[in-house]
Formats: sequence, C-alpha cells, structure tokens
Amino acid sequence: MLTLPPLALYIHVPWCVRKCPYCDFNSHESRQEIPEQQYLAALQADLSHDLPFVQGRKLTSIFFGGGTPSLMSPAFIADILSAAERTIGFSADIEITLEANPGTFEQEKFRGFRSAGVNRLSIGIQSFHNEHLQRLGRIHDRAGAIAAASSARAAGFDNFNLDLMHGLPQQTLAQALADLAIAVSVAPTHISWYQLTIEPNTTFYSQPPQLPDDDSLCDIQDRGHDYLSEAGYRQYEVSAYTQPNRQSRHNLNYWQFGDYLGIGAGAHGKITLPARNTIVRTAKTRTPEDYLARSGDYSAQRTVVAPQELALEFFMNGLRLVDGVPRKLYEGRTGLAWRDIEPRWCELVAKGLVRDANDRLATTPQGFRFLNLVLEQLAG
Repeated sequence: MLTLPPLALYIHVPWCVRKCPYCDFNSHESRQEIPEQQYLAALQADLSHDLPFVQGRKLTSIFFGGGTPSLMSPAFIADILSAAERTIGFSADIEITLEANPGTFEQEKFRGFRSAGVNRLSIGIQSFHNEHLQRLGRIHDRAGAIAAASSARAAGFDNFNLDLMHGLPQQTLAQALADLAIAVSVAPTHISWYQLTIEPNTTFYSQPPQLPDDDSLCDIQDRGHDYLSEAGYRQYEVSAYTQPNRQSRHNLNYWQFGDYLGIGAGAHGKITLPARNTIVRTAKTRTPEDYLARSGDYSAQRTVVAPQELALEFFMNGLRLVDGVPRKLYEGRTGLAWRDIEPRWCELVAKGLVRDANDRLATTPQGFRFLNLVLEQLAG
C-alpha cells in the first residue's frame, strides 16, 4: 500500500552564460537580459497549479538547479522562496540549496542569497586546472574557483558542496588527485565527484574529445576514493562524499524514492497519489520562451509509472546509496509486495552482490561496483 513520502521542491533556472560542450541539461545561453519578473510570475503560477500534489505536506528541501541559478538576483530567490513558504510551508530544518558558478559576479551575490534564505550552496568548480576548465568550456579560472569557497564561507555558508569532474580530456591521475587535494584544502562539507560522460545532444558527442583509457579511469576512481576517505570524506552515494552528517538531504530524498515538485522550464517531478494507488512523473514545457508564454498549466507531460517499472525505479535510486535504504520503504513507496521481488533479491544475496542486514536493502562492495548488473537481474 502506497504511503506519502517526504516532499521536496526543485526549481529550474534555464539560463547560463555559455553552454558547456558536455552539458545535456536544459540550459540556454542568455544573450540578453534575463526576464526575472516574468519568470518569477510564471514560477509562482506553476507552483500554484501543482498545489493539489502537496497533500498536506511541508517542504523538507528546495534545490535551485540549472542552467545557472546564481545569475538571478537575490531578490528573485527571496520572492520565490517566500511564495513557496506561504503556499506550502517549510519544515523546521529545511535545506535550501542553490547551484552557483564561481565567477566573480556571482560571488558578490553570495551574501544576498544567504539573506534570501538559501542555507547551502553547490558550486560548480569541475576542475582547478586552467587547461581543463578551458576544454570544458568553463568561464572561470583556477583562482576564481579557489576564491569561491572562501566567498561562500565569508557570506555565512557553513554548508556547501563543490562539484568536481574526473576522467577529463587528457587528464592524468596526478592532475585528478591534485584537483581533489585543492578541494579538500578549502574544506567544503560535501564533494560531488563524478566521471565525465559523453551524452547525446552535446558538442562533445558530435566532436568527441580524447578521454583517458579505461585502466586510467579505474586508477583515478580508486585512488581518488582512497584519498577522499583518508581526508575524512565518506562516500554515501555513487558520486557523493561528505563530512559527517552533511549529506545532501535533497539528494537523499531522490535516492530514497521520495516525492518532489518540479517547477520551471523543463523541470521534472515525481508525486505519489495514495488515493489512486499511483505514482506520477511530471515534466514542464522545456524552452524558456514556451514556458513564459504559458498560463495556468505548464505541464508538457504527466505519466503514471507502470507497476512493472516501479521496482526497478526504486532500486535504481535506493541502491545508489552505499548504505542502501530501509526494507520497509519498498512496499510503502512502490505499493508493491516484497514477496514478489524477494526471490530475485535472494539470488543476488547468494551471489554476494547484495546484502540484507538490519532490515536495510543494500549492495555489497562488489555489487556497488557492478550496480548495473545488479539492476539487470532485479529487472528480471
């Protein structure tokens, strides 16, 4: 039987200064002044239209993603947060994260974002090597990247994430480890460290760069993991490392198959409807122009997740976590009976790929490394 999980809110800001060659997110270069007030009004209307999905819950986390949300003014951020608190309500310990670029212009606004109610930043560093930043199409340099962390702390943020990539074009093991060393030296509470992948509909897909070979990628992954662990950052998710008790609560809600409203151009959401015994995935109209031209309903797609897909979706999310998820979440968040999936799970236990200890569903270290194989077998 489905039960209502916690509720989060994702707010998408689709504009950026320059489209990076690896980026497959819904981002659009801003060639003129961003229509902040028009977009704010659209977001407020979008949020109001989704209010029936709230079902009496308060928000446990909010995430501003993009694009580059730090291009927006602190007043814009304050206004949409005020609207969300007024219409839905916040839990007492709500986490509010804003993605920011380390350019000087954005750094000057960090204090304003903090005053607006943002209590966590996620800063898109990607690398501390200028040559790699240039190949990735980033508009900041090494000095700006290092200064961003100091600026965040000076602005009052005691909780912030640094985004770093590895497996970059022509990157060596030494360079990858040097990036991590610099990141650790500025003491973020959280580090997202993930391998560059070439996605369709990107410049890198049509003009592939020279990436490190598989052996080099494995060395970077293994040595980097050991380095972060020794520096006090524990891996809790496939690409996330954290100081004690500083996990991203917004991301944990995703991986634990929680609910989230998605507002803004191209934003996605996932909503549980116990009264209908269904889970719905939503997507909003994608381009900023089309989104701003809408009124009332901003949906481009609303899909009921088929029962046969729910088990795989649950495990695709939950098994990304090193410690897995409580067994009781399976039935409550999918509406499916555990007995139907238990035979496949037990086969994986026998193969040493998953474990079922203390009523938690999780992979073993070997299963974590070969997660796709585990998911294939759970899919049947």
